[in-house]
Amino acid sequence: KQNIQNLPIDIQTSKLLDWLVDRRHCNLKWQSEVTVIREKINAAIQDMPENEEIKKLLSGSYIHYFHCLRIVEILRGTEASSKNIFGRYSSQRMKDWQEIVSLYEVDNIYLAETASLLSRNVSYEGPALRKQLAKAQQLQQELSRREGECQSSAADLRGRYYAACKQYGITGENVPRELQALVKDLPAFLDEVGMDAAKLEEQIKLYTAFTNFKRGNATFYEPFVEEAAAETATDDMIDWGDFGKGADPQVVSSGITVEDGIDWGISLEPSSEDTGAGGIDWGDSEPAPIEIEIVDAGTDCPEGVARGEDALSILENSESRGQFIDELTELEVFLTQRVTEMGEEGDVVAMSQFQLAPSVIQGQSRDHVREMLSEVQNLLGRLTSLRMQHLFMIQASPRYVERVSEVLRQKLKQADILVLKAATMVEKRKEALEEQSRLEPRVDLMAVCTRELQKQIEADISKKYHKRPVNLMGVNI
Repeated sequence: KQNIQNLPIDIQTSKLLDWLVDRRHCNLKWQSEVTVIREKINAAIQDMPENEEIKKLLSGSYIHYFHCLRIVEILRGTEASSKNIFGRYSSQRMKDWQEIVSLYEVDNIYLAETASLLSRNVSYEGPALRKQLAKAQQLQQELSRREGECQSSAADLRGRYYAACKQYGITGENVPRELQALVKDLPAFLDEVGMDAAKLEEQIKLYTAFTNFKRGNATFYEPFVEEAAAETATDDMIDWGDFGKGADPQVVSSGITVEDGIDWGISLEPSSEDTGAGGIDWGDSEPAPIEIEIVDAGTDCPEGVARGEDALSILENSESRGQFIDELTELEVFLTQRVTEMGEEGDVVAMSQFQLAPSVIQGQSRDHVREMLSEVQNLLGRLTSLRMQHLFMIQASPRYVERVSEVLRQKLKQADILVLKAATMVEKRKEALEEQSRLEPRVDLMAVCTRELQKQIEADISKKYHKRPVNLMGVNI
């Protein structure tokens, strides 16, 4: 018997109510009886004495039997003066709460109710509160991450905006006005390019001499070309002789007709005929200025008056500028190929091949040719840079300015939207933090109340089994 007395009674909390009903400590009709008791409790709490402990007990979300016992204990002290000569309380407060306790003890209704309450706290209420708390904490982390992403993306868009503005050569304060202002500097820039292009005479002479030499010094294996075939040659083919054998086809076929030299579409020596044809004067003489009158497109134009693109300078006109760029590219390809070949001309065969070459060819060093190539590439790069392409587009189409302005404006607009989203994330994160602050005390209170209720039920059941130890299992709060 002593061993049995010390043997603990282990009860799974989720099965506690069934355990009490199976052992006839409670009956299945307890819920209907509890409804009547709850009505009496709600009426009794309307008239309570000023007592801090009672206020604390009543502040809970649910008042059960063990709370009622404590309230009766407190009222014995506050209502002591209401006892009659028979030792009974005349206070209605005391009578109400004593009745509630008595009703609870009929058929152990209180035990069934507290068992159900404990099981609900462990299985539903507690996990639900903890889940809400975890959700609020996770939401704060998510909102913090999204806030950082919005700020980072906004900064990236603004960076791309100012990078694009830098490519255009503007500050971005007033995009349309700044873009229009850029065109004013275009003529001066093109004049500077034209003056630098006039310094390429040495490169052109080298190209011309090299081309003439290679054609005049044809090898035995060079295919024979009849004069009739030469007369029918197209303008976009170059006959390199045997120089192109084994070379890159892109280098050999270069897009310029060479007849006794290279046709650049420009003249090295100024003449009235060339100047009138619209070529570039590479010489030092200054031809008489030509007065051009520009009129609006669509209006009647007298003979000899330029309008539209015909009124633009050679480098402003898209067609002549394209031809000029093509010819610079041709010269760049030649010099690039020449630098490569000069690095391979150390053998005897290559040296003998150029013994009869003109002095302008033999007198060139590889480093000097590389310098000439650098000058051509610099000029070509300045003329075909992204900024220059934008300037030509701005000059050619006013609507281009509108499109560029709109694209840049959209970047800033998206950046502003992301900043607003980041601010929204901050507000939502504050709300989630407030929710966490509201839930944490409830979770703590739920844990305290559940553990206390667990101990009270264990002690009450223990009394029914001659104070054997009782353990309610699975209470994880």
